[in-house]
Amino acid sequence: MTEPRKERLDGTSIAFLVAPEGAEQVELTEPWKAVEEAGGRPRLISTEAGPVRAFNHLTPADTFTAELAAADAAVSDFSALVLPGGVANPDNLRMNADAVNFVKGFFDAGKPVAVICHGPWTLIEADVVRDREITSWPSLQTDLRNAGARWVDEEVVVCSNGPSTLVSSRKPDDLPTFCAAMLKVFGA
Repeated sequence: MTEPRKERLDGTSIAFLVAPEGAEQVELTEPWKAVEEAGGRPRLISTEAGPVRAFNHLTPADTFTAELAAADAAVSDFSALVLPGGVANPDNLRMNADAVNFVKGFFDAGKPVAVICHGPWTLIEADVVRDREITSWPSLQTDLRNAGARWVDEEVVVCSNGPSTLVSSRKPDDLPTFCAAMLKVFGA
């Protein structure tokens, strides 16, 4: 019996974009760990370089350091993008033009993007969900449909109907499947 193929991201830089506060910690740390274990280089970006406060739902959790501001980050320096959820995180990001432009740049460049939970709010603002199949936290389904997406209630959705492949999941319980799909797409 052969072992399942492990996706490798050897040396690949993967952008993780979060707001200065409000990212769901486990939706940041679990994909980050998956990228590291696959040999990739995760890099934390925010609206400003410096400390970012993650949350466990509505409770403040750990602080991390964003090495770059979205305004100073170049899409060309990364192979893919991860957008963690949390309610306040994408709400903050979608109000920041540099963050929205950074996200849109991945789609314009045809680079893969992985998003979970409330993260699609930033995608809506970047106008990149039209004619795409996507899942999210259930409360976003009307927003996504109004933005032209086809929302489905599934653990993970991989949509290649566009210039870039989009991986999406609903919630922290979906993280094992989300991370596996993300690595498969990022490693392709």
